[in-house]
Amino acid sequence: MAGPMTARRGAEGSAGASPGRSPRGTGPGRGGGVRRLPPRPRILLLALAAAASAGGAVWLLYGSPWLRVESVSVSGTRVLTPSEVRSAAAVPVGSPLASVDTDAVGERLRRALPRVDSVEVVRSWPHEIGLEVVERRPVLLVRRGGKHVEVDAEGVRYATVATAPAGVPLLHLPAGRSPSLRRFGAERLAREAVGVVAGLPERIGRDLRSVRVRSYDSLTLELRGGRTVFWGSGEEREVKTRALLALMKAAPEAGYFDVSAPSAPAASRS
Repeated sequence: MAGPMTARRGAEGSAGASPGRSPRGTGPGRGGGVRRLPPRPRILLLALAAAASAGGAVWLLYGSPWLRVESVSVSGTRVLTPSEVRSAAAVPVGSPLASVDTDAVGERLRRALPRVDSVEVVRSWPHEIGLEVVERRPVLLVRRGGKHVEVDAEGVRYATVATAPAGVPLLHLPAGRSPSLRRFGAERLAREAVGVVAGLPERIGRDLRSVRVRSYDSLTLELRGGRTVFWGSGEEREVKTRALLALMKAAPEAGYFDVSAPSAPAASRS
């Protein structure tokens, strides 16, 4: 039981408390409360942290010894060798992977190797550049001296080879003094022939041995077995193809087909 002295001490303690002082545990910074910085210093610290992080990322990509080009891989080649592709691409081995100009690499490669139709240059982190190559494919050959010039489906003459690739037909153009050659030019006549050959179905294409161009409106296909197809001009290709297929089905023993006027095709034994 509290005596008079205890009651008096309690009263004196209450009277001695400062009027503006909070009870223990309820004021700022007391009782587990978190002391917060004013907004301005807090924003400054966040900005400094972000700058430090960005600087570290830039150093990691461009200044560190870790993310650098150590190897160059090549895929998709058929005639070209991987070493030829690497040499033409001239990828700067040892430089930061992030700094490699992939567009410039692709441009160097296509300029140095016309056989390359397209190339995709990809970064393969952390240490490799990949070169994914698509080579041009010949649809016709033009004989030049003792060699052959390869022509692709776009009419591009991109390579000269000593040995003719198997299964690729020859293109015979008119002589240099031909009126048609003077009027249209060899490139135009070659493109007409390429367009015809590129649109042929496989069953005809695999039997094609050569294309003879005498003039703009006189193309002849020479097939295996001594068969010939007078195609006429390079126009109406799809209609002529359908007419030729129908003729071959109706007259399988024929050796000569004429689809120059596809509305009135003709076939004969010779």
